[in-house]
Amino acid sequence: MSELGWGHHYIAVVPTHFRIDYVINPFMDTAVQPDGPTAWRQWHDMVETLRGLGARVDVIPQRSDAPDMVYAMNLGLGVVRADGTPSVVMSHMRYPQRRMETRSAQPWFAEHGYATSYVGRDGVGAHLEAGDAFAWRDHLVVGYGPRTEELGLKHLASDLGVRVHGVRITHPGMYHLDLAFCPLDDRRAMVCPTALDAESAEALLALVPEPLVLTEEEALTTFCANSVVVGRTVVMPACPDRVRAQLEDWGFEVVVVDVSEFHKGGGSIRCLTNPVDLTIGRDLLAVPGGEVLLPRV
Repeated sequence: MSELGWGHHYIAVVPTHFRIDYVINPFMDTAVQPDGPTAWRQWHDMVETLRGLGARVDVIPQRSDAPDMVYAMNLGLGVVRADGTPSVVMSHMRYPQRRMETRSAQPWFAEHGYATSYVGRDGVGAHLEAGDAFAWRDHLVVGYGPRTEELGLKHLASDLGVRVHGVRITHPGMYHLDLAFCPLDDRRAMVCPTALDAESAEALLALVPEPLVLTEEEALTTFCANSVVVGRTVVMPACPDRVRAQLEDWGFEVVVVDVSEFHKGGGSIRCLTNPVDLTIGRDLLAVPGGEVLLPRV
């Protein structure tokens, strides 16, 4: 099987100011705060694990007034465009508590050579959160519903000139697609169908020749879909025995890194890392004008 072409270059945000100041997902509780030194150690271990596997990890400072900024996956969708320009489609957060994150991240990206664009910003226009978007085979699979709006798919497809397959998320605990979907190689992915409506679940499973189907309990209690893949290594926050057996049978090495302090904010390893090496023409098919495909209803 061919390995994923992307997942070798990540952006992460140092957790200097990580805390729970508000509640915007079912995991958050302002009465249950993360332990700062433990969170720092867990984040550092994760970054060093990725670097030890040969991945590049660049680090953005965290704003003091943006406690969720540490979940770097949602800063924007990083793509190398067809002309070779590295770029980021900046997220337009559903909740205003997080919108200041992109105001700091965008200048950092621009200063480091990334072109930036928006589908909406500052509460105006379509909402798009990059934790809902994954390259799969030659197109993007994008979840919509709790955070990303359906209209955002059209703007994203047009901006990048790619094919977007939309799937509707309906589970309140899997509000981003990165909690329910994890590409592994060009044929395999972890999928939790109960995150989606029936038509979307059927459509997503049809796109994956060899799915590792996760139960709702596996996805919610272990965050195992919120993992990253570097070559043939899956870096996971936890790995149920059944899931490990299947991954190892497929020839993957499983490396578990404890990031449980970050689960208190509703995210894990994928949420904490943002791949910026997707390439149109290699990982994504260029489609002039873009195209959006939605599950039949």
